[in-house]
Amino acid sequence: MAGIVSYGAYVPMYRLSRAILGQVWGGGGKGEKAICNCDEDSITMAVEAGVDCLKGMDRKSVDALYFASTTAPFKEKQSASIVAAALDLREDIVASDFGNSLRCGTVALKAALDAVKSGSARNVLLVIADCRLPAPNSAYEPLFGDGAAAFLIGASHVVAEIEASYYLTSEFIDVWRLETDRLPRSWEERFILDEGYEAHMKKAFNSFLKARNAKGKDFTRAAFYAPNARSHQAVVKILGLDPKTQVEEPLFDSVGNTGAALAPMTLVAALEGAKPGDKILLGNYGDGADAHALLVTENIAKMKDRRGIKTYLKSKVMLENYGKYLTFRDLMPSEETPMTRPRTSLTAMWRDRNWVYRCHGHHCQKCGKTQFPPQKRCMYCQAEEKFLEEVPLAERKGVLFTYSMDERTAVIDPPNILAAVNLEGEVRIFSQMTDRDVKNIRVGMPMEMTFRRIHDALGVHNYFWKCRPARD
Repeated sequence: MAGIVSYGAYVPMYRLSRAILGQVWGGGGKGEKAICNCDEDSITMAVEAGVDCLKGMDRKSVDALYFASTTAPFKEKQSASIVAAALDLREDIVASDFGNSLRCGTVALKAALDAVKSGSARNVLLVIADCRLPAPNSAYEPLFGDGAAAFLIGASHVVAEIEASYYLTSEFIDVWRLETDRLPRSWEERFILDEGYEAHMKKAFNSFLKARNAKGKDFTRAAFYAPNARSHQAVVKILGLDPKTQVEEPLFDSVGNTGAALAPMTLVAALEGAKPGDKILLGNYGDGADAHALLVTENIAKMKDRRGIKTYLKSKVMLENYGKYLTFRDLMPSEETPMTRPRTSLTAMWRDRNWVYRCHGHHCQKCGKTQFPPQKRCMYCQAEEKFLEEVPLAERKGVLFTYSMDERTAVIDPPNILAAVNLEGEVRIFSQMTDRDVKNIRVGMPMEMTFRRIHDALGVHNYFWKCRPARD
């Protein structure tokens, strides 16, 4: 039976305490939310979750990649193709974007299952990521968080079979954005929760359970979307679930509401603690609702090396002030000078795409050395290009060899740190360091590569590989 072969997740390193928001706007609140770094977006988070999901997997067996998000960086340019390149997948695959609804992740799940069941794809990688922008001092500002989840959907070596699904489509309008909107719009809260979320979730779950002659108590764990904690508790009561033993915490106080990624991330958290034979009830909401029954298999034991939700939750740095959050979110104007204005060349990006997107270097078959970026000749023995073989470097671990710290360079998150990292296989990479706690940088610390946005120019989002302290 088709189902989930592997899973992964990603939570940004930075967190914003709701106490900080209380200091600025008054009030307060417990907990914190995950915040994208200034060089992150839904594409880079999808890549991170995809890397986690594909750990130990044969990437050549992936025949399709589906990217689901309500915050895709491009309107008329596929995001899935960039994710596929950064994950170093084959070029002869199907890539597709799903969006325009908070339920786009589970809609894409159905498409992935259908592709596997029909035989048109052996494995489909589904990545879901969102980084919605709330208005300052709005009800959404303390609630919205950023994150991503990924699932490899296939028919063999399945860790969780998807036994049945139910989909309900509705034209109900509650939260929306127009083509030119940066910030979400919404209707009156009581109406959109009572007539929207709770009514549709109740109808979808009840119809699904009735068709299967089942009840909420038949499931080991339930993982489902909710706009906030109070609405989540309301559906728990509707289903008659035990909140202490049957319900997976939807991460509101540790990550926030991650939009399209919330239900998938909650499912990843449920799978991290699952045992063979467990039954999981999955639910999602947005322009209707859906419900799914999953059966965990004995293969779940093979997934224990994923970072998933738990590892990423432990790895964090708190933002020290609200000003940095506003800067990260591009909610404050900044000075641009001829010296700092970014530039780009689409022809150069295309020519160098294998090392820009895929992080490929050259391995010399004569002297055995590896170099990055690729060159026309080996920088060590001067061997010609025909002796140079492309090799992927993105997943190689490394250590920090040396670094420089510049407070005067105009960057969004100063200081600008440039690092020399020795990767496995005796290859040295020079790159900008991101996701760093300046007070704890030290030579010899474990490092890894991460796919990030470097700047925007000509109306194009430019991506490249940076280094960061390992988050294991």
